[in-house]
Amino acid sequence: MNEIFLDTETTGLSFKDGHKIVEIACIETKGLVATGKVFHKLINPKRTVPNDALKIHGYSQEFLSDKDTFDKVADEFVNFIKDKKIIIHNAPFDIGFLNGELSIVKKESIKEELVIDSLDVARNKFPGMSNSLDALCKRFNIDLSRRIKHNALLDCELLREVYINLLDAKEPKFNLSVNNIEQNIAKKENYNKKVIKISEEEILNHKSFLKKELKKNFY
Repeated sequence: MNEIFLDTETTGLSFKDGHKIVEIACIETKGLVATGKVFHKLINPKRTVPNDALKIHGYSQEFLSDKDTFDKVADEFVNFIKDKKIIIHNAPFDIGFLNGELSIVKKESIKEELVIDSLDVARNKFPGMSNSLDALCKRFNIDLSRRIKHNALLDCELLREVYINLLDAKEPKFNLSVNNIEQNIAKKENYNKKVIKISEEEILNHKSFLKKELKKNFY
C-alpha cells in the first residue's frame, strides 16, 4: 500500500466553529520514497481569514477569492488518497476539517484505520519533549530555512523526512567491523581465497627474531 503525507492550512482551529480549509497538500510515496505524484490545491474558503491565521500561512481572503472551492476539488482529492495509508502530524486537526468538508459535499469520510498520526509516533519515541514539526526537524537536523510561513506542500516534505527519522528508516550505515567485512567478502560469488603456506625455516627465523626483541626490550 502506498503512503500519502498530508497537510492542510485553515482559517482557524475548528471546523465546528465555522472555519474552513484554505490549502491541501499531499505527497505520494511508496516505501516512503516519493513517487513524484502530488496533490496541491489552494482553496477559496468563502469567508474571512482572521489575522491570526493570516500570520501563520500568509493566505489572505483576497488572494484566495479566485481559487476553487472545496466542492470543485473534492473528487480529485478523494481519488488521490483512495486506498492509501495517510500520514499526518496531529491528525485529528486535519481529519476534523477534511471530514467536515467531505460531509458537506456528500463524500465518504476518511477511514480512521488508514490514518497514522506521526505526532503519536513522536510522543512514544520522545515522551515529555516538544514534538511539533519544527522541534522534530531541529532534533533530526532537517533544514528549516525555507519554512518562513506555514505551507502545506513544504510541510508534507518536511514531515516525510521527519517520519523516516522517527522510524529509523534511513539508509543503513556500513558496519566496518572485521567480522562483518569477512562475512561480506565470503558472500561474493567471484571471491577466490588464496592460502600462502609458510615454510618451517621461516617459522624458526620468526621465533628467533621475537626472542631477540624480547631480550632487547625487557632485559
